[in-house]
Amino acid sequence: MTEWQEREDPIMKAVMCEQFGPPEMLAMREVPMPGCGPGNLRIRVHAAGVNFPDTLIVEGKYQLRPVPPFSPGSEVAGVIDAVGEGVSGFAVGDRVLAVLGYGGFAEWVEAEAACVVAIPDSLDFATAAGFAMAYGTSLHALRQRGRLAAGETLLVLGAGGGVGLAAVELGRVMGAKVIAAASSPEKLEAARAAGADSLIDLSKEKLRNRLKELTEGRGVDVVYDPVGGDLFDEALRSLAWKGRLLVIGFASGRIPQAPANLPLLKGADIVGVFWGAFRRHEPEEERRNFDDLFAWHASGALRPRLDRQLPLDQAAEALTALRDRQVTGKIVLTVGG
Repeated sequence: MTEWQEREDPIMKAVMCEQFGPPEMLAMREVPMPGCGPGNLRIRVHAAGVNFPDTLIVEGKYQLRPVPPFSPGSEVAGVIDAVGEGVSGFAVGDRVLAVLGYGGFAEWVEAEAACVVAIPDSLDFATAAGFAMAYGTSLHALRQRGRLAAGETLLVLGAGGGVGLAAVELGRVMGAKVIAAASSPEKLEAARAAGADSLIDLSKEKLRNRLKELTEGRGVDVVYDPVGGDLFDEALRSLAWKGRLLVIGFASGRIPQAPANLPLLKGADIVGVFWGAFRRHEPEEERRNFDDLFAWHASGALRPRLDRQLPLDQAAEALTALRDRQVTGKIVLTVGG
């Protein structure tokens, strides 16, 4: 008998967005437990990752716009509590992570089996909860979209954030020369510890000028850009011949407009990275990516940085800190057990 079946009433605690607005408007509520329909798994959540899109979705500013009330939270780690009809390869008690559109800031979640990955013993729940989106996005970006090769130069913008630090680590693992750009000494020190060869302090240095110095005027082969805005503009002009600029996101708040003559003159590519669509369209490639990610983590080549762990009822504080760029690495909410 599962923990859920032992309860007298099918109620759980969840952080709820009852109307769009800032994180401070979120509230902890008792809500009905999820079921476990065909093709799905129910997971007893032990930890939930906090990501930048979560800050947008609660304000109604993300491309995914659920109708309130809903619980935010796009990735979790925990233990399978129930297995739906037609699901194979999973059993009650398995340790897993799951990637969701929303719903993860809760004690239990129901997830499509296709969105769930078994986790190795080398990953504790807190680390696993912040692992999938950062490392899954970054490896897909650098491998499938950026075609990053050993010996090439990789520029990582926003290098102190969760996806940025993952990209720094993966660039090192893939044999690239990594240049990390960030806006504070703490974030730059984290990037150095993750394996960056060179650092650019954006609070003091002009990105384009410093890149000219570091590459002796040649430019960079691949740009990993989760920031957008003015940094996108400078990075595009700093590409080497046949360079690739990877569009990850727009944490700066401004979606840039690229002059079409620049990629023409450089023979360069502006490449969109949509990890969620990749997972749906190419699940076998995604599985191979995660096999490599888990192996690299087990070997010690990847060392995810957790900025802090907070209890579930402090979700608003976690989202506010992330929104205000007060986080180096990942924040994780501890949920139970």
